[in-house]
Amino acid sequence: MTAAADGVPAIVHRPEASRFEAAYDEGLAVCVYRREGDLVLITHTEVPVMLEGRGIAAALVQATLGWARAQGLRVRPLCSYVVAYMRRHPQTQDLLG
Repeated sequence: MTAAADGVPAIVHRPEASRFEAAYDEGLAVCVYRREGDLVLITHTEVPVMLEGRGIAAALVQATLGWARAQGLRVRPLCSYVVAYMRRHPQTQDLLG
């Protein structure tokens, strides 16, 4: 899998691995979570160095938070990137739990 033609990351939810991911020739970008009942602990976000600065981490976090919202789950960000993302996007604050 690679990025879509318009440059938007092709993000896939892998619930069996507890992560959202986007695969590129340069490597795999991931947003990893752990679910505990109705709570989602977002533990790690990683983008290969060669892909940094393209908005991939933000897209992964947005997909993860969108999934949590659709499932009616609360979110606890344990990853510093996700903490910063949620601070910058006040519309996500209602997910905090």
